[in-house]
Amino acid sequence: MRQYLKNTWEALYTVLVGMKITFKHLFVPAVTRQYPDERFPLPDRVRNRLYVNMDDCIGCDQCARACPVSCIEIETVKSLPTEDLGTTSQGKKKALWVTKFDIDFAKCCYCQLCVFPCPTECIKMTEVFEFSEYDRNNLLYNFATLTAEEADQKKKNYEEFMIQKEKEKAEAAKAKAEAAAKKKAEETAQKDQPGNDEKKGE
Repeated sequence: MRQYLKNTWEALYTVLVGMKITFKHLFVPAVTRQYPDERFPLPDRVRNRLYVNMDDCIGCDQCARACPVSCIEIETVKSLPTEDLGTTSQGKKKALWVTKFDIDFAKCCYCQLCVFPCPTECIKMTEVFEFSEYDRNNLLYNFATLTAEEADQKKKNYEEFMIQKEKEKAEAAKAKAEAAAKKKAEETAQKDQPGNDEKKGE
């Protein structure tokens, strides 16, 4: 009987010791924040989701090369001489169509290394951190402003331009070769004239 009472007291004492902190909080105001209605202020220079201002992007690919996990994919197409892509907010003339600018946030480690090398400061970290998804494919963000059809058309236009340029270059080389051959033939014919032989004899 004595052992039974001893065991009962030890069990109760253990529970009381374990509930000591809980009992203290019964008499103090609650400090729980009602998230998401109430949010903690974020610290300065916080690193969260990336944002890309495509109006300032020149397609230099420096951010993708700086990324340690290769979560940024960029594809570009040269603009035609007749196309005016405008300038960035810093006055830099744009020469490339950015047909693809994807960031896979399932891979991103939020190191911010892609932000610093950008010459136009078009990529930056935001304060947005709530973007979890049930499907990993939804974490692939496409920032390019061109549609898939428009991107294909830009590629096609540039390919046709290069084909036409090579054709004109070949035609110019052919015309130059023909002119050189014609000039050489005229010089040879002029040397073979009888009058020229007599002059040589004199």
